[in-house]
Parts: sequence; C-alpha cells; structure tokens
Amino acid sequence: MGLFSKFFSGKKNEPAPKERTVLSIEIGDILTYDLRDYEVVGKITYRDGNYEWYGYQLLEGNDTIWLSAEMDDELELGIYKKVQLAVSKPYPKEVTYENKTYYLEESGTARVIGEGRSSNLQGTETNYADYADTGEANYISLESWGNEIEASHGYPIEAYEIKIMAGSI
Repeated sequence: MGLFSKFFSGKKNEPAPKERTVLSIEIGDILTYDLRDYEVVGKITYRDGNYEWYGYQLLEGNDTIWLSAEMDDELELGIYKKVQLAVSKPYPKEVTYENKTYYLEESGTARVIGEGRSSNLQGTETNYADYADTGEANYISLESWGNEIEASHGYPIEAYEIKIMAGSI
C-alpha cells in the first residue's frame, strides 16, 4: 500500500462499535425482538445495596415495551408493558390482574440512574415490588415514582430471542 493510498482509500480509522450484551445496552442501540426492531430510548439502572439490574425502554413506532435484565444466579430477562392496576402502599402480598393472582416475590428500595428518556429519574429512589403467578410464566412489577405507582405486566424471555445492534461506539 502506497503513501497516498491511505489518504484516498476512503476508509476512516473509526473504531468499531463494542459488542453489546443485554447487560451493556446503550441509548441508540437497536434491538430486534419478536421480528420487530426497537430503538433503545431510555435506560434505568437500579441499585439496591450491592445488587444492580437494568430496565431498557424500547420504542418501535408508537409501541413502547421495557426489557428487564439482571444477573442473579443466572441471567434473567423479561419483557414488560405498562398496565393499569389500582395498588397503594404498603404493597400487598398478592395482586390480581386479568383474573390471575400474582404473589409477592421481593420488594425493596432502589437508587436509580436514568439515561435518555429516563434521565429525569436521575438520582431518585423507587420502592419496588415484584410478583409472579404460580407457574412463574407471568410477572407484575410495581414501582413508586413520587406519589404515583406504576404497574407493568411481563413475562420471561431468553437471551437468544434478542439481537442487539450497537448504535454507537
């Protein structure tokens, strides 16, 4: 390769985007799930003591879903959508949604780091409660944001169901 070929080859020495995992997704990445492409528009990092997990806000058109990712004894992933559920604090031991009963699995308080559309949550705390049905095929997640309690309905997925394309370095 000659001296001038470096200048005229058209190639730029830009680093390739880092490979993403479900625990390192960034704002602007594109996720393919269930044959649909979603842009990552928000990210929430939750910390309860030394334990950390993530919520990614995924947008496709007007459709918003959330991907939950945490490394417990093994990787746990879930897809969630916001739902209307009348709940107040203190959180109950069980909740009913669409004629199905969900039982409290864990609850606590988490410090929050928000990015993208979730940046307004930066530095706040949320009281959370996670519920599962008897077969652990469906979940309900409750989070308090100020005086509001947000409810989401979800289900577990496997990592191979998601493809991640880095939107930045």
